[in-house]
Amino acid sequence: MTDRPRKQPGPDHPITITPTGKRVVVTVAGKVVADTGDALSLREATYPAVQYVPLADVDQTLLERTGTRTYCPYKGEASYYSITAGGERSVDAIWEYQAPYDAVAQIKDHVAFYPDRVDEIKIG
Repeated sequence: MTDRPRKQPGPDHPITITPTGKRVVVTVAGKVVADTGDALSLREATYPAVQYVPLADVDQTLLERTGTRTYCPYKGEASYYSITAGGERSVDAIWEYQAPYDAVAQIKDHVAFYPDRVDEIKIG
């Protein structure tokens, strides 16, 4: 991993993490996959905000870890889960940074969901 570029958030690529302050509920195939009042909103550059949900507030019996890995120079290496109830649509639907870089350390032990791989991410 040492040959991968590692970048710091800054004015050209800002990243902010704040408490969402509202209940976040994620559903797939009629099942509640996550339900929390402790989500974090990560805003990165011009991308839409992403809700990071504590893994402890996710029904882990619905998850299956996959071998997929991706890399972000600002956050580190991500690993993935599929949501078994969602079938093919929900393959690699969830990602997490198990050892996030210091600038985004708050997202450790949290996961995020691809909106198009779940039925709904309800905030409020």
